[in-house]
Amino acid sequence: METAGRTIVHLDMDSFFVSVERLVNSSLIGKPVIIGGMSDRGVVAGCSYEARRFGVRSAMPMRMARQLCGDAIVIRGDAELYSRYSKMVTEIIAGRAPLFEKASIDEHYIDITGMDRFFGSLKWTHELREHIIKNTGLPISFGLSVNKTVSKIATTEAKPNGELYVPGERVKPFLFPLSIRKIPMIGKKSYRLLRSMGVSTIKTLSMIPPEMITQVMGKNGLVIWKKANGIDPTPVIPYSERKSISTERTFDKDTTDVVRLKNILISMVEKIAFELRKKQKLTGCVTVKIRYSNFDTHTLQKHIPYTAFDHVLIETALELFSRLYKRRMLIRLIGVRFSHLVGGFQQLDLFEDTPELTSLYQAMDSIRLRYGRKAVQRAVGVRIEDF
Repeated sequence: METAGRTIVHLDMDSFFVSVERLVNSSLIGKPVIIGGMSDRGVVAGCSYEARRFGVRSAMPMRMARQLCGDAIVIRGDAELYSRYSKMVTEIIAGRAPLFEKASIDEHYIDITGMDRFFGSLKWTHELREHIIKNTGLPISFGLSVNKTVSKIATTEAKPNGELYVPGERVKPFLFPLSIRKIPMIGKKSYRLLRSMGVSTIKTLSMIPPEMITQVMGKNGLVIWKKANGIDPTPVIPYSERKSISTERTFDKDTTDVVRLKNILISMVEKIAFELRKKQKLTGCVTVKIRYSNFDTHTLQKHIPYTAFDHVLIETALELFSRLYKRRMLIRLIGVRFSHLVGGFQQLDLFEDTPELTSLYQAMDSIRLRYGRKAVQRAVGVRIEDF
């Protein structure tokens, strides 16, 4: 097996949003809890295991969730609170792990290959998990195996609040009896297609000739087939708070036109927020930069709840600009940067009371992807030459 030489940990906070709410309000422990938009048109962002027993699931319409579990306590999501606890867990991992990736607001991958020579991998991971639980109060599960796919599936099997080690020789015996639903990447469409072919277990999927699965499902089919065979060479991508997406503009003629500067800033934010969503990323920090005509350069940043929504990021950028631009000198350059990036664009939209806003962003983005970034933009951006 090509990845047998690696040792990868997948850490995932159990029912993360609910667990954080229970830290703040212990009376929620043991009760069915649903997090999401409060109106009937809202969507479930997260739910407790007690609510899941009634059939409640993430991304389900709130009205349906209330019908399934009438006794549930419904709470509007608090992105700021969840972001704070997410960053707390990341700081603990960063202080101990040699190489880690923050895959989303509530999950991390760690590459501890070679650690067995100095310290047992399972012992080290167990102690890290205990340390996170002790210092945050949050339940967390982990899977430990030869690659990201097997580790992630192992975490799912270890939940709630458990740990599971799958050594190289146990990968296939572990995977084969499981449902194909367990494989990351298999969504509703792929699942229905595979079930129509009579495929229900990972073992059956692993035995299909790779040429056939490629013919039916394209390149993704081959990736899924490899995962079914316990093969996943995907690296753990080092997480860095400096990892960012940014844009800046130097003016042909220095300016003090505040209205124009703000309009340019709005267009810049709109541009890179679209890039953020395209990459299915969220940002946890916004930085605005200005350079005066005498080349003095100043920056100001603000940590925010993870988001990829234009309207939130524009408001933050304009606030930073207003605080930064005090000298009323001519400006030579303006820039904006999003950093502290994590995966999981779909997680952020579920606290809205109505799904219209999310649908609006998805519709605008699909038009941009098809016809180019400028196909849909705010009115202020239409008047601004390209930067």
